Amino acid sequence: MTSVYEVHPTDLLERMAEVLKGVEEITPPPWFLQVKTGVAKEKAPEKSDWWYIRAASILRKIYIDGPIGIEKLACIYSDRRRRGRAPAHSRKASRKIIRAILLQLERAGLVEKYGNKGRVLTSKGRSLLDRIAHEVSKRSPIPEIGRYYEG
Repeated sequence: MTSVYEVHPTDLLERMAEVLKGVEEITPPPWFLQVKTGVAKEKAPEKSDWWYIRAASILRKIYIDGPIGIEKLACIYSDRRRRGRAPAHSRKASRKIIRAILLQLERAGLVEKYGNKGRVLTSKGRSLLDRIAHEVSKRSPIPEIGRYYEG
C-alpha cells in the first residue's frame, strides 16, 4: 500500500481537497473570502477553494509531523513580511484559520487532541490519507530512478 511519503504533495493535496469538499463538517466560514492567511500577506487568497486546500495540507502535516500544535503549524505556514527598504522579517500565519480548520477536522473525526502535545490523526484520518495516496499513485506515473540522459 502506498503512503503519503511516496506521492507528490501537490497531487495529493488537490485530490484530498476534492474529497474534503464532500465532508459536511468541513465548510468554510462566511468570512473566508475576505481574510488574509497571515499578517505578511498583502491580499486574500485568489483561489475560491483555498480553505479545503489548507485543510488538506494541515492533515498531511499532522500525518508527517504529528503530534503537532497550532503554534508549530503557524510557523510552518509563515511568510516573510515585506517592509519596503528595510529587510524582510518572518511573520507567523493566522492562528484563527488553523484553529478553525482543526476544530472542523475534529468534528469530522479525522483528528483528535493528544494531551498538551497537539493534534494527531485518528485511524479514520490515517486510512483516508493512505487510501487517497494510493489513488494518486495509480493515476500519476512515477519517474524511473537511475535513468540518465545519454546524448
